[in-house]
Amino acid sequence: MPEPQKHILLVEDEGPLRQALAEQLGDRGYRVEQVDSGENALARLADFAFDIIITDLRLPGIGGTEVLEAAVERYPDIVAIVVTGFGTVKDAVEAIKRGAWDFVSKPFQIDELLHALDAALEKRRLKSENAYLRAQLEERYRFEGLIGKSPAMKKLFQLLETVAPTNSTILITGETGTGKEVVARSLHHNGARRSHRFVALNCGAIPETLLEAELFGHVRGAFTGAERDRPGLFEQADGGTLFLDEVGDMSAAMQSRLLRVLEEGKVRRVGGERALPVDVRIVAATHRDLSAEIKAGRFRQDLFYRLQVLSIEIPPLRERTGDVPLLVAHFLERIAAERQRPPWVVDEDALALFTRYHWPGNVRELQNALQRLSLLAGSRAISAALIASDPVLSRSLSRPAAGEKPAFSLASAERDQVRNALAASGGNRKAAAVLLGVSRATLYRKLARHRI
Repeated sequence: MPEPQKHILLVEDEGPLRQALAEQLGDRGYRVEQVDSGENALARLADFAFDIIITDLRLPGIGGTEVLEAAVERYPDIVAIVVTGFGTVKDAVEAIKRGAWDFVSKPFQIDELLHALDAALEKRRLKSENAYLRAQLEERYRFEGLIGKSPAMKKLFQLLETVAPTNSTILITGETGTGKEVVARSLHHNGARRSHRFVALNCGAIPETLLEAELFGHVRGAFTGAERDRPGLFEQADGGTLFLDEVGDMSAAMQSRLLRVLEEGKVRRVGGERALPVDVRIVAATHRDLSAEIKAGRFRQDLFYRLQVLSIEIPPLRERTGDVPLLVAHFLERIAAERQRPPWVVDEDALALFTRYHWPGNVRELQNALQRLSLLAGSRAISAALIASDPVLSRSLSRPAAGEKPAFSLASAERDQVRNALAASGGNRKAAAVLLGVSRATLYRKLARHRI
């Protein structure tokens, strides 16, 4: 399929030059509209989305810079080429900062303009392709909040894509902090029940006396304080998904009541006599080994089979360290967006520490560490030296995994950073302190500590 003809708005107050350019551009397949002033250019930009604008910077009335700004503001992807006379190259450079792709200086040959135009269109094409590829990669490595490109996560994404459209009960297992609720929400939002409610409950965080009423609801007068009928979470999630986190912490009595609801598809409020039908997809999760809990007599085997129609195990972060850089970038972008500032830069040594640490608290621990580091960093980069300066994080992130020897110490990383700053500043300690983002007093302490 041939590429559609591109529309050019040509803004030039010199009539003969404008006409000659329009004819030659037309001969090369462009559709050209000519205007002789900035005012006319703004009027045409308001009416039509041009692919390209070629404008002289020096125009009577409204200048080419204002035309350029208006074009880029209205159409961010427009290719803008500016034409400048002798002695106004500085203005052309300024125009590029304002959104122009290139400039040509008068007098010029048509081939110069065509070369600039072709190069700008190619850059725009590559930019568009890169944006598309980034979007594709992001989509490939994410599943509604889950992020990763490791083999373990790719396998998890494939499984989620398979089971999300079903109504089957699912049991999610994994260590604390791996993101079990994120997986549950992903299943809901990618399934047929997405237009209904997702209701979550941590069964281990509520006393048994309250858990029953929370799940099943109660009628007025069922117990002291029950002043009116109240639907439970099963009823609130009707048509949608109920996520029961830490289901392994339920008492035997609650396990029995839950099993009855799963078998009958009906719920009876505390103190009530009528069984109410509910249509709920159950997604349960636990960090416990339910097989061991069954052997110990703490979990019902029949409930286990009801919950584990499909099983999903989330790998711990230490088994997918290749995902750590993606997670670091994701969380820092989110933190930066919340604080309305650009994301922080993370240097290679800091990223190496993140990647080799064993993360016993998994993704949640990583997220909390980045929250803390972003506060400590301020406007600086997140570096190994910054981690070393914080007693809490330095103890955690410098600790190797079991059986692993440290690749390098935080002390050596900090020493190298100080030496690099001194070398870059030519030995000027004041300038080195500025480069490191610390006070001179702090720098002197580091020099003494490392005997530099």
